[in-house]
Amino acid sequence: MKKSSTAKKSSAKSGTPKRWSQRVTRESDALDLKRGVFKLADPKKIAASLKRSAEHSSRRKSSAYRSALSMLTFYINRAGKTLPKTQRDRLQRAKTELKHQFGRD
Repeated sequence: MKKSSTAKKSSAKSGTPKRWSQRVTRESDALDLKRGVFKLADPKKIAASLKRSAEHSSRRKSSAYRSALSMLTFYINRAGKTLPKTQRDRLQRAKTELKHQFGRD
């Protein structure tokens, strides 16, 4: 028996993001992130921005540390193989810095 294929809706027509990860990042109850935070060059600045966003968010349901680390991990995982090694390394260093800034060494 043959499975019928269904046509995907265009994101331009429906006004919704093409990928579910974009929607999660935008509408998640975790944090309101500063635009371009994951593109910053300094891991300390990435960690500081995530910490600030987590501490000031009224939408998060968990601790500030957990929310910030979750969003960072989510971004790294969703980028997958398309994330350049230099940026992946920078984001991994931001994880360490985030732990340090929250006193979780």
